[in-house]
Amino acid sequence: MRAVDKFDARRDQLAESALKTLGELGYARTTLREIANNSPFSHGVVHYYFQDKLELVIHSVRYYKARCVTRYDSVIADATTADGLLDAFADKLAETIRDEAPMHRLWYDLRTQSMFEEQLREAVTSIDRTLQEMIWRVVSRYAELADRPAALEPQVAYGMLDGLFQQALLEHVGGHPESLATLVDQVHAVMPLMLKR
Repeated sequence: MRAVDKFDARRDQLAESALKTLGELGYARTTLREIANNSPFSHGVVHYYFQDKLELVIHSVRYYKARCVTRYDSVIADATTADGLLDAFADKLAETIRDEAPMHRLWYDLRTQSMFEEQLREAVTSIDRTLQEMIWRVVSRYAELADRPAALEPQVAYGMLDGLFQQALLEHVGGHPESLATLVDQVHAVMPLMLKR
């Protein structure tokens, strides 16, 4: 393995550790020392690979979201009917909250922090754009399978679904297990409204 590849691999390992800590504590309460304490690496090693917390956080979130943006590709590829795509998509949204709530909590935390921390803003805006594109691929395929054109712009469709997702996440972390079933129902109600009659 080349030195550059080893360096990048170690940064990704540190990102995995950082994500766990950030997901538990949130952006404001997490320090590099906390990340090191919750990883197999020393504080010095973390500092060697990342100049500061902000650089590590940005790398970690980009690393995580790079995997997330392909999450619904199989839903799109496997769908043969509009209803089948809608069922699979709604179920996948609920599953990702159930399985990865700390990571999604972190994402919304960082998105809010980017309104105050200019250094975060570019990374958050870029990631948000890729998430919008991911959702638009689902909506476009849904429209195609329904044989009806989309009635909304990509950013509106994303805003609607992101809002429902964030509300369900908030309810879920607040101890309301019915929130995931409610999300599935809401997605079933909202998606048809995104298509022209």
